[in-house]
Amino acid sequence: MKLLTQDLSVFQITWFRFFGFALIMLPIVLHRFGRSALRPARPGIQFFRGLSMATGTIAFVAGVQTVDFADSIAILYAYPFLLILLAVMFLGERVQRIVWFGVVGGFLGVLLVMRPEFRTINMGTLYVFLSALIVSIQMALNSKLGNLSHPLITSFWGAVIATCVLFFFLPFYWQPVSADLLWLIGLMIICGASSQTLIVYSFTKATASTLAPFTYFEIISAVAIGYFMFGTLPVWMSWVGILLITVSGLMVARSLPGRNSPQRQAKI
Repeated sequence: MKLLTQDLSVFQITWFRFFGFALIMLPIVLHRFGRSALRPARPGIQFFRGLSMATGTIAFVAGVQTVDFADSIAILYAYPFLLILLAVMFLGERVQRIVWFGVVGGFLGVLLVMRPEFRTINMGTLYVFLSALIVSIQMALNSKLGNLSHPLITSFWGAVIATCVLFFFLPFYWQPVSADLLWLIGLMIICGASSQTLIVYSFTKATASTLAPFTYFEIISAVAIGYFMFGTLPVWMSWVGILLITVSGLMVARSLPGRNSPQRQAKI
């Protein structure tokens, strides 16, 4: 997605991502669930979840244009801590004191990566943080649908709704797509569809606290990708922030053994 921003609009990239995902998922859900896949449970919640997927991805793609790749992924990992705040403030949930230590540590880590200054601020970091906030809302909607809809059906309808919402913006932001970009678009679609499907099935085989250490490998991968593809490495302050985010996130995950922790459901 970051590479494609050099030639395509944010709305185009996001639309291609979800349109391709919906096309891949359609035969899968029809084969497994038949026509019942076309009648999703709680369509209102499904709509808002799809809307959150579209807006969250737009915000992330807009931000990653001007923010180092590893820093973008690290800031995005504010969403587990934001989800805990939402659960406490709006759902009346109670958490242990150690979870609050993890939440505070996580937000401090995010601030170290964002490095906000009063005179100048990289708007890209704000877009990525907005994406994290939207993703946390999406996670809350996931929990609402967890017992009502199979994850594959929920993922499929999220992609369909996001595709339909973004379609209305395409006439205003469409840019010519050269043949050289088609392989990048196809790779983006395949990676997105396969990762989302693997995430769904991983949470059916293991608890979130067990999977949490593996999810933070994404930040390590982002550092490697940022270096080899874009020639960038995090500054020392970002390294400290990334370490703090990872340690705090693992602390929170291990402290929530009996619930579907927000460590990595089907993200953007």
